[in-house]
Amino acid sequence: MDTLNTQTPYPNTNKPTDPEKDISTIEEDEELCPIEEVRLTVANTDDPTLPIWTFRMWFLGLISCALLSFLNQFFAYRTEPLVITQITVQVATLPIGRFMASVLPKTKFQIPGFGSRSFSLNPGPFNMKEHVLISIFANAGSAFGSGAAYAVGIVNIIKAFYHRNISFFAAWLLIITTQVLGYGWAGLLRKYVVEPAHMWWPATLVQVSLFRALHENEKRRMSRAKFFLIALTCSFSWYLVPGYLFTALTSISWVCWVFSKSVTAQQIGSGMKGLGLGALTLDWAAVASFLFSPLISPFFSIVNVFAGYFLIVYIAIPIGYWGFDLYGARRFPIFSSHLFTAQGQAYNISAIVNDKFELNLSNYEEQGRIHLSMLFSLTYGFGFATIAATLTHVALFYGREIYERYRASYKGKEDIHTKLMKRYKDIPSWWFYMLLVVTMAVSLALCIFLNNQVQMPWWGLLFAAAMAFTFTLPISIITATTNQTPGLNIITEYAMGLIYPGRPIANVCFKTFGYMSMAQAVSFLNDFKLGHYMKIPPRSMFLVQFIGTILAGTINLAVAWWLLTSITNICQDELLPADSPWTCPGDRVFFDASVIWGLVGPRRIFGPLGNYEAMNWFFLGGAIGPVIVWLLHKSFPKQSWIPLINLPVLLGATAMMPPATPVNYNAWIIVGTIFNFFIFRYRKQWWQRYNYILSAALDAGVAFMGVLLYFSVGMEGKGLTWWGTDGEHCPLAQCPTAKGIVVDGCPLN
Repeated sequence: MDTLNTQTPYPNTNKPTDPEKDISTIEEDEELCPIEEVRLTVANTDDPTLPIWTFRMWFLGLISCALLSFLNQFFAYRTEPLVITQITVQVATLPIGRFMASVLPKTKFQIPGFGSRSFSLNPGPFNMKEHVLISIFANAGSAFGSGAAYAVGIVNIIKAFYHRNISFFAAWLLIITTQVLGYGWAGLLRKYVVEPAHMWWPATLVQVSLFRALHENEKRRMSRAKFFLIALTCSFSWYLVPGYLFTALTSISWVCWVFSKSVTAQQIGSGMKGLGLGALTLDWAAVASFLFSPLISPFFSIVNVFAGYFLIVYIAIPIGYWGFDLYGARRFPIFSSHLFTAQGQAYNISAIVNDKFELNLSNYEEQGRIHLSMLFSLTYGFGFATIAATLTHVALFYGREIYERYRASYKGKEDIHTKLMKRYKDIPSWWFYMLLVVTMAVSLALCIFLNNQVQMPWWGLLFAAAMAFTFTLPISIITATTNQTPGLNIITEYAMGLIYPGRPIANVCFKTFGYMSMAQAVSFLNDFKLGHYMKIPPRSMFLVQFIGTILAGTINLAVAWWLLTSITNICQDELLPADSPWTCPGDRVFFDASVIWGLVGPRRIFGPLGNYEAMNWFFLGGAIGPVIVWLLHKSFPKQSWIPLINLPVLLGATAMMPPATPVNYNAWIIVGTIFNFFIFRYRKQWWQRYNYILSAALDAGVAFMGVLLYFSVGMEGKGLTWWGTDGEHCPLAQCPTAKGIVVDGCPLN
């Protein structure tokens, strides 16, 4: 999703801490950053004397990193997962940092071995640079706010879905190497995509704006800190209702209540298992669970998502399901991420996996081809279209801009921000070379000596690394100039599935090394640009990111291991009680992808041996779409709305479905429109002051109450049983409508 915030940034009101100190300011116009958005948002001053390596930074950074990693991994298994973002940390740590600055002793201590150097637990007021490092510390373990280490999904599907074993040590090596590998070459690319002024990384401006807003002097009656505490308390208290007392509020599907015996009506009205027409929610976790908080998404992006969502869910799927019965779609649920036989029964994956954890071809042929629900098949088709559309859209609408800015990065003069950063010691190149060599060596050892657990051959690792390295620079340039980040997940699993079919774990490992190392590299560079704008010493940035990544990955795995071994039938929604939250929707899709691309292979699904070969035409359609929009733009240049049609966002609108459901999208679109259109337009001062703070408070309140509920009543199994905790009351939404298909709990057709 394009997350560029095109709304008016905060005014440039940042002031130095002490006017007597050595502060650099801009004097000549040619030193100004050539990007207007940057000039309006980023301060052209720096105070190099501000303390950064403080006890407060380390304490809050480590605590924030550990807490964020724990919460995000904990909530990843729930039906409505919640991702606690970096913005929550930004807002929540500010009052704590200021409190520590007011109560910690200011006594100075001598440090043995450091001569006359002294150390103090409280070197002065809590400053913005400390705050930036704390936020980067907390976010180090997740690429672009994804919440948790991607490779944990491999551990989840091995233990919870395939019911096989992987050692804790092998799992830890897999997580750490996939998280760290991209850092090596990202560091070597900094001079191309971080230092040049034309590589401006739009997403960082949201963070810069918020940091500056939070550190302004507050003279209002309702300070941001006070507003945050009030909103957090309300969010914390309210989540007791949809989180425990009245869980049906998570998806209010009134159509199902009215038509309690109609399969078609429930397919249309169910917010969790159907098309969600009229479905709503009063649960913030459902609003922000998959698409992140709608309060931080610009309105034009929300419009594109709504257009794509409406096109796919309310036009394409009904036509394919009821109109043409494509691929025998009526034999299966209309909305499901499960895999099915031709008779509409759940596909027995265990039966087609042999003792070597590979495809048992004879059993597969006996059970027959794998079939997908209408939504799941179209999701892959539109995913193919999104990949192609991203390439042509960026080439047509941003190609010249990218090329000119890339040339300008070589020929252009250094702007004020790059000049101010010259005063700090740069990171030696050998740090990155050493990190790259060590990580590759450990990864190769993992593939060679623990191959029975990860399946991936050593050449697969080299191929994945080469693919990720090849794409890191161009994708970084695209992200730095357009704020669009094309993903490599479908391409990597498609390629490995063709080359090395029949091995599911090899496929997901290849995807993770190829896709995640690139994503981590781009995330690393994005954080470096944030540090560049905020004048954070590069060495401090590197160490905080590296330590944070190791800590976050370790905690992610520890939490995953704990839940996988302590919750009976976790992720097995067919075996769990109806009101159990431990359905692992994201891991279900990850597992199905491992079957489709790895175990069975794309040739038997999307190739000549499968049912869905025609889905490959979506690649062509996606490539042509932006060309049509571009020609319309050139033909009607005065129509300013035409270039706002962002087909990669529009076609990829439902990329999160499944595991996301229509009720998530309905609520996200409605709330996002209210705040980023109506409130932004008619109450702009309120929006500027409190919008991000409200988002962070809502996330934090739900997270803390969710954890409290689990430890207080969840572990003891003390649930409530009444109409309001019995799901959304749409049991027939999962039924097929084709004649002759018999499924338990469904009426005969």
